[in-house]
Amino acid sequence: MLVTVDGTQLLLGRFTGLALWDIPKGLAEPGEAFDAAAARELEEETGLIAPVGRLRPLGLHRYRPGKELALFLWRVEAMPDPASLVCRSRFRARDGRWLPELDAFAVLDWDAAIARVGRNLARVLGEVRGAVGGS
Repeated sequence: MLVTVDGTQLLLGRFTGLALWDIPKGLAEPGEAFDAAAARELEEETGLIAPVGRLRPLGLHRYRPGKELALFLWRVEAMPDPASLVCRSRFRARDGRWLPELDAFAVLDWDAAIARVGRNLARVLGEVRGAVGGS
C-alpha cells in the first residue's frame, strides 16, 4: 500500500521463505483510513515511520481479481539502509515457529525492483511509475 521512493529508487521487502519481493502492504483495520493503514503497515514491516500527512494518494489499483490496492507515495530525501530495517509483523510457520513476514530488504532502481516482484505488483508499479517520477 505504500511506495517509498527517493525519486530514482524504491524500497522492497522479501517474503520470508519465498523468492518474491513486495512493497509494505496489508489490510486496513475496521474503521482505519487507508493512509493510516499504509503508514502502520510500513512501521510494522520495516520499522520506518511515515507521517500520514506526508503520504500522497496514488489511487486504487486492481491488484488481483476481486482485490484492489489503495496506494500511497512516501517520498524521502534519502533511502534507508536496508540492513537497519526490522520486520515486527510475524506469522506462524508450518513447523510452529514464529517468523517475520519479511526477512530481507532492498533499495533498488525501478527496473530492478519491478523485476523482483510478482507480475500483478509489477503491473501496478508500472502504472504508477510515471506519476511518482520513477526513472
